[in-house]
Parts: sequence; C-alpha cells; structure tokens
Amino acid sequence: MTLLEVEALDALYGDLQAIFSLTFSVAAGESVALLGANGAGKSTFLKCLVGLIERKRGAVRFDGADISGMPAEAISRLGLALVPEGRMLFHSLTVEENLLMGAVNERPGSWNLSRVYGLFPALRERRRQMPSHLSGGEQQMVAIGRALMSNPRVLLCDEISLGLAPVVVDEIYRSFTDIRGEGTALVIVEQDVKRAYSAADRIYCLLKGRVTLEAVASSLSLADLTRAYFGT
Repeated sequence: MTLLEVEALDALYGDLQAIFSLTFSVAAGESVALLGANGAGKSTFLKCLVGLIERKRGAVRFDGADISGMPAEAISRLGLALVPEGRMLFHSLTVEENLLMGAVNERPGSWNLSRVYGLFPALRERRRQMPSHLSGGEQQMVAIGRALMSNPRVLLCDEISLGLAPVVVDEIYRSFTDIRGEGTALVIVEQDVKRAYSAADRIYCLLKGRVTLEAVASSLSLADLTRAYFGT
C-alpha cells in the first residue's frame, strides 16, 4: 500500500527553483534511499514533505490525504517525522529532555524512552548530559530517537552518516532493522551510495532537482547508480 505519494512537485527558494516536477512514493514499511551529490535538492525535498518549504507546487499525499498545504505541526501529528541534517538538537536541554520533545504530539505507538534506550544503550548512560558533551554519533542517535518518540509511520533521515566514523554509521544502520520491524517506512537521504544501497528496497537518484533514476535496489549495479548520481 502506498503511504506517501508525491506528484509533479516543484520547490522554490525565492527566485531559485530547487526541485523540478519530482514524482516519488513510499509504501508502508518500505525503505527508500534518495541519493545525490551536494546541491541535488535532497534536503529541500524532505523539507517539502514535512511542511518546511512554503513555495511549492504539486501534490503531496500521505495515507491518501493531501498534506501539501498543511503546517509542519499537523504533518507531524499524522506520522511523518524528519531527522534533520545537522541534528538540530536543543543544546539547553539534556539528552532525555531532547528525546521527550519528540513526544509532544502525543501520537500513540510503541516508541517511548525505554524503547529508544534499548535501541541506543549509550543514550541511557548519558541521559542526564547535555548534547554538547556527546560525540557526533551519540548526538545523531539522540536526533533519531527524538523522531522515533513521535511514533512516525514514515521516518525521513537526512544525511545521518555525514561526518561520522564508520563504526558509528554501522550501528545506526543496524538500528534500521528494528525500526522497520515496527512497520515504520524509511526514507534515507545519503551521499554514500554503498550505504544506502545496502539498506534500501528501492532507490531514487536526484541530480539538480530532477529524478535521474528510480528502480528496485536489487536490480541495480553500482555502475548504474554512479551514472545516475553524476549524470554521466
């Protein structure tokens, strides 16, 4: 069943158009990777989905309802959550307080503090600390945990491996198995082609705001992805 559907989406920053007639879909429980180099429009696209870009045209439907004009708070309450690039944690709050901020929409579901600490045990040990005292990987775990606390049906992950050590990225990607086990769909924005390829059912490539490839991951070679990534 298609849960998130985007049709002919355009997005603009002032006079600059960043997304061009983009069509995209995610089924319930599916993992979809969105690949592209810097400036391809990946982060802009995710912001469109959660209501953070006002100047856009086209349709965004979630569970059959048109959410194109909804404010971000209303979209979050429907079950669409973003793990933003750069984490965007509240540095005046402790780890646990940051996680609790994800539950303000009071969506029912199985994700709570205990479940998040089970997924990322290091956060339980650091729950009274401030984010500035954490490693980059631990901060990323807080950002993912905060989004999970909203009990999303679709989790949007924007550049979650950027700047992190490979061993930390491995741990984060392993967590996706448990997250999908709850029936949550994933949209993973990445520059690391191999990482995304290993975790995705389907793959989209973006180049200068346009889709250059959409396919089942298992049907693609890394050479196919490289050509779509660079437009060669």
